[in-house]
Amino acid sequence: MRRILTLLEMIKFQHSVFALPFAVAAALAASGGKWLWGPFGWILLAMVSARSAAMAFNRWADAGLDAENPRTAGRAIPKGEVSRAGALAFTLVSAGLFVFAAAMLNRLTLWLSPVALAVVMFYSYTKRFTALCHFFLGLSLAIAPVGAWLGIRGAFDPLPLLLAAGVLFWTAGFDILYACMDVEFDRRKGLHSVPAALGVPGALRLAAGLHAVSVVVFALPLVVCGFGAWYGAGVGAIALLLAWEHRLVRPDDLGRMNRAFFHVNAVVSVGIMAALLADLYARR
Repeated sequence: MRRILTLLEMIKFQHSVFALPFAVAAALAASGGKWLWGPFGWILLAMVSARSAAMAFNRWADAGLDAENPRTAGRAIPKGEVSRAGALAFTLVSAGLFVFAAAMLNRLTLWLSPVALAVVMFYSYTKRFTALCHFFLGLSLAIAPVGAWLGIRGAFDPLPLLLAAGVLFWTAGFDILYACMDVEFDRRKGLHSVPAALGVPGALRLAAGLHAVSVVVFALPLVVCGFGAWYGAGVGAIALLLAWEHRLVRPDDLGRMNRAFFHVNAVVSVGIMAALLADLYARR
């Protein structure tokens, strides 16, 4: 049990709450609000296994950097609680489960599963050559609503694409906030990030702009997909929550970053899901 808990902590399993609600919302919207337990189970397995593979691969790829960074030196691999070989083996098993789950949904999701894995794993190397790494993380999470929709319907649609675009900008914004804690380390090691390139004040302004864009994109289903008051109220509440997040973090005070990063953004993802589902069932 201790080893299992160590693995779950290594991959930050609790952070699944960032992308999973968007997959749930997209799957239920695709099914018209019907609970299709078989497909939903495979979507859940695909979500958890893809994210587990991505995080374990990230810990494997960044093990050396994590050991040198005081903020991350306590992670499982630098502390010797998990070996790099063990992390890689966990990655391969998780990736295999993801492909299997995708195959159980439909042929399209099976064909796209290697592309999804390539995106979520490639992210781990992006900070070595581009400050756009935050947008690659956003793209990794944006796969969730599109993949869940395809798992049910097997075809693209405006709603999951709009959700994906909103997720991309929202994720890039909060990842830029989080990267502010490593700005000095990134500069010293030659790693790329928006805070390292623009400084913390500039990074905070860009993150706020990206979150404003994400709110606009999340609101587009009101126009494009005919969503109503329940969804609109939810997006409005999320806008206020994101504004509060940016009041928590100041250039001269990053002490509340973890609170802003996890707690606020967990509520954002669950809030969008709740608003979408409330509107969906209100219109049935």
